[in-house]
Amino acid sequence: MKNQTNRSSLLLTGATGTIGKVLTDHLINQYNLVLVDKDISGIDSRINEQARVIECDLSNPDKSKGILEGIDYLIHLAGDPRPDADFYDSLLDANFKVTYNLFREASETEQLKRTVFASSIHAVGGYPLDTQVNVDMFPRPADLYGVSKAYMEVLASHLAFKYDKEFIGIRIGGFEGLKGEHETLENMMKYLSPEDMCQLVDCCLDVSLKRPFLLVNGVSDNTFKRLDITQAREEINYYPKDNAFDLYNVFKETEDTISNDDKK
Repeated sequence: MKNQTNRSSLLLTGATGTIGKVLTDHLINQYNLVLVDKDISGIDSRINEQARVIECDLSNPDKSKGILEGIDYLIHLAGDPRPDADFYDSLLDANFKVTYNLFREASETEQLKRTVFASSIHAVGGYPLDTQVNVDMFPRPADLYGVSKAYMEVLASHLAFKYDKEFIGIRIGGFEGLKGEHETLENMMKYLSPEDMCQLVDCCLDVSLKRPFLLVNGVSDNTFKRLDITQAREEINYYPKDNAFDLYNVFKETEDTISNDDKK
C-alpha cells in the first residue's frame, strides 16, 4: 500500500459487509484506509494493494488493544445485522463485546479525532409504521438486534461525555436496496441509497460538533420517510438526493395512505 502522508488515516470495521464495500470504494482515494474484518477473504485484490487490511476478531480484548494507534478516524460497521440473530450464538460477541472493546479503545486513543458508527432503524423498529421517528424519541427495538444497536448508542454517549471524545451514530434505514417493481411501502419509506450513505458519512466526518455525541437518522429523500432527517440537515448539512418513490413512480398510489406529517 502506498501511504499518502498528506492524508488522514481512517480505520473501517466490517469492511467485507455490504455497506463496508461501498464505503471502502468511496473513501479509498480520500484517506489512508485500514480495513478490519473477522474474515478478510472477501476483500478484492485491488483494495489490498491500496489499503492496509487486518484480519482480527475484535470480540477478543487482547486483539483489539492498540488497534487504533496512529488512526485519525474510526468508522465502525462490524456486527451481525440479522434481525433474528441469537443473543448467545452471535450478538453477544459480534455486537456487544466488539462494540465495547472498540469504543473503549476509541475513548483511550489520543490521536483519534472521531468515531462514526452504524446504528440502525431497528433500534426504533417497534414504533408503528405510521409514526415518523426522530432521534429524540426513546428507543423501541422490535428485536434483539435492535437492542444491540440501542446499547451501542448509549455506550457511545456515555464515553463521549465522560472522556470528551467525539462519537456520531447513524441510524441506518434500509440499505439492502429496492428489490423490484412491487417493493413494499415500508421498505421505500426507510430506503437509503449507496450514494446518500456516502454523503452521510462524509458529512459525519467533516462536521464541527457542538457537543461530543450526536445521533442522526439515515434515510434518503423519500417522499414519505420512516425516519425524520430534519436534525441531520440542520446539524451536519445532510441533503440526500435519491427518492425511493421516484425510483418506482408510486407516489400517486401511496399519496393517500400516509399523513402529510411524514413529508419532512
